[in-house]
Amino acid sequence: MELTLTPMTEQELARLQEPLEQGYAEDLVAHRGMTPEAALERSVSQIRESLPAGAATEGALLRVGRVDDTEVGWIWVTLPTSAAPRQAWIQNIEVHPAHRARGHARRMIQLIEAELAKLRVPELGLNVFGTNAVAIGLYQSLGFEVTSQQMAKRIAPED
Repeated sequence: MELTLTPMTEQELARLQEPLEQGYAEDLVAHRGMTPEAALERSVSQIRESLPAGAATEGALLRVGRVDDTEVGWIWVTLPTSAAPRQAWIQNIEVHPAHRARGHARRMIQLIEAELAKLRVPELGLNVFGTNAVAIGLYQSLGFEVTSQQMAKRIAPED
């Protein structure tokens, strides 16, 4: 029962894309104070711009995590660009609810790190919402360090 990563197919991306767009939109509402409509529009737009050729987008590693024949989650990493020539970036990592708390996210990150090492990519980055204590703990335990920090404060409008 070892987790493996396999390249994502176009059909798998089509199935996962709408929940990804919805989940990101929900995060934008919760953490950025956007309206649900604006958040969904932004989410759909950003994700589709980031994956113009779908699963075949150059510079995007879309991998499905499987234990035996069971899909347990997936990870999306972008390879370094001219803007960040040394750093790959985790765009999304997700373990399906029925498979959480079993170390699958940790293993997916370890396997993608091994793939990046073969490609001679020296660094892997990610963003995490400050309220996601479980993910922050995981990333710290894997050796990720805070390299920048954003803060925000909502201001109530005057009546």
